[in-house]
Amino acid sequence: MNAPMHPVLEARDLAKSFGGVKAVDGVSFAVEAGRLVALIGPNGAGKTTCFNMLNGQLRPDRGEVLLAGKPITGLEPRKIWRLGVGRTFQITATFASMTVRENVQMALISHAGKTWRLFGRADQRRLEPANALLDQVGMTQQAERACGVLAYGDLKRVELAVALANEPKLLLMDEPTAGMAPQERIALMALTARIARQRGIAVLFTEHDMDVVFAHADRVLVLDRGRLIASGTSAEVRNDPQVRAVYLGSGATSGGH
Repeated sequence: MNAPMHPVLEARDLAKSFGGVKAVDGVSFAVEAGRLVALIGPNGAGKTTCFNMLNGQLRPDRGEVLLAGKPITGLEPRKIWRLGVGRTFQITATFASMTVRENVQMALISHAGKTWRLFGRADQRRLEPANALLDQVGMTQQAERACGVLAYGDLKRVELAVALANEPKLLLMDEPTAGMAPQERIALMALTARIARQRGIAVLFTEHDMDVVFAHADRVLVLDRGRLIASGTSAEVRNDPQVRAVYLGSGATSGGH
């Protein structure tokens, strides 16, 4: 018989308190390869705290995080990144004075563990894989432009290419469409979904735009006051009375900690 397949990401009974406040309280879920899972909830629900435990920025008070069946709980963020966890942030983090291609090359060079040799001709290194990534995210035409002059939606595409440079098994996306126009939001998540399914990457994302969530998430997780109150398809979550009472029906539209 074949060995059982592990989910790419497993969170088991995660808990984290700050003072007397339980920011995350016994949260468990899994994300499979090629699937997009949205983590939503009102301000203060615990989404950012949860993310920071998954990628090593915070150590859980209780529980464990597994990547492809192996524990990564408490490892440093850089070690977790090297194991195949990419992350994008609400605010884009690119080098403004460098070109689009150079930003992606830097990420590829870093993944290869050769940043200490950057005094060489960096513009000629990792050129083909950088071009391939830019082609995937639709930024080939702007490869020579400095990131500092790009439109915000294009910066988000560059950031996605940078996150893909370490060939991640798992991609954590914190408010990936924040600050974008509605059409750009849909386009970016459609692109992310396509790449995730092609490459078999598991994606966990937080998002305040419910149109984006319900259009692209294979499964939706809902946090409220640190606890997971619902998990299911978009339709199941949209129609869940408790979710409607604490989040969807309340007019809340933005993410929190």
